[in-house]
Amino acid sequence: MPSTPFANAVRQLEKAAEAIDLNPGILAVLKNPIRILQVSIPVEMDDGKTKVFSGYRVQHNDSRGPTKGGIRYHPKADLGEVKALAMLMTWKCSLMNIPYGGAKGGIIVDPKKLSHRELERLTRGYVQGLNGFIGPNRDIPAPDVYTNPQIMAWIMDESSRMLGYNVPGIVTGKPVEIGGSLGRHYATAQGGIDVLDEVCGLKGVKCDRNSRVVIQGFGNAGSFSAKILYQKGYKVVSVSDSQGGIYNPKGLNPSEVEVYKKEHGTVVGFPGTKKINNKQILELPCDILIPAALDNQITQANAGKIKAKIILELANGAISPEADEKLAKRNIMFIPDILSNAGGVTVSYFEWVQNLQQFYWDEKEVLQRLKKVMQAAFRQTYETAQLHKTNLRMAAYILAVSRVAEAMKLRGH
Repeated sequence: MPSTPFANAVRQLEKAAEAIDLNPGILAVLKNPIRILQVSIPVEMDDGKTKVFSGYRVQHNDSRGPTKGGIRYHPKADLGEVKALAMLMTWKCSLMNIPYGGAKGGIIVDPKKLSHRELERLTRGYVQGLNGFIGPNRDIPAPDVYTNPQIMAWIMDESSRMLGYNVPGIVTGKPVEIGGSLGRHYATAQGGIDVLDEVCGLKGVKCDRNSRVVIQGFGNAGSFSAKILYQKGYKVVSVSDSQGGIYNPKGLNPSEVEVYKKEHGTVVGFPGTKKINNKQILELPCDILIPAALDNQITQANAGKIKAKIILELANGAISPEADEKLAKRNIMFIPDILSNAGGVTVSYFEWVQNLQQFYWDEKEVLQRLKKVMQAAFRQTYETAQLHKTNLRMAAYILAVSRVAEAMKLRGH
């Protein structure tokens, strides 16, 4: 089987299935999404010409509830990637023990080349193509790469217009003013830190106010992680963005770095720091390493050079399967993406619940509920790892796949 995102996702499923002696019939079903929709979206451009874009929505499994997953606008979006991400969402929702299955969507487009009006027309056209395919009790989209709360607002509005009444629960990640949840914008980072707190509570794993933190990526997850950890007293010594990284062993103030990036378009050049590249940042001496940028960053080639004691994998697929094995042999604890970055979908679930009951929580309650879910998921994953004598990633998949399989059996599938 070639090395594609979907082939890799299937291989990960097969490993977990082997560990739990999964029924072959259930495995065969789980290897394939239950529904795939491809849509053509004609958009009238600002120059009066019509351009047709291609979009997808994949629903992987709905045994535990309606499907859930983001929509990405990217020039390299393809069906194989969307299928893999939909499967990953099934496991992520199951691991968090929230009543969703997995889905994902994408449009092949470079949104940076579209005007505001063209982007709105594209989004509304996509929703029209998904008519009957999404809904608060069927499939609930959310933001992903190059999509944002404004795009989610258009999705909600177009869906409501087509149905003739307001349906805020049809999408999450909306602006707070129209039914979004407080705390959603930094939920991915906060959820990861909640898990890190649990790891640091383990016997033999030392984290304190002198712990050095390195963060690759200074987007939403990376920048909020840096600020949260800095506020907790950790020493953030290095951060990076697409143009490179900065390093100061005495520590950085992430809020000041953020201001600098807004003014200069990059963190590179921040006063009092040494410039490094995104490969070097991974190999810096530190206690906690947080890859929060791209996939496939820690591989077999550089896993032996990692000096961190703990890796919090906030980016999807930042650690390759081969690197998993090397890190485990070196006793470097890595918290897998399926667990580390699940704070986003967890607070998306909270948003959906609030939409359905038309009763909204304050930010403190959202964060308390998030911490409870994230830390319970970590403890259950850790216990599964101890039981099966395996690493946390395999334990997370074993736990997630077991729950979906049990739901399928109970429903008679």
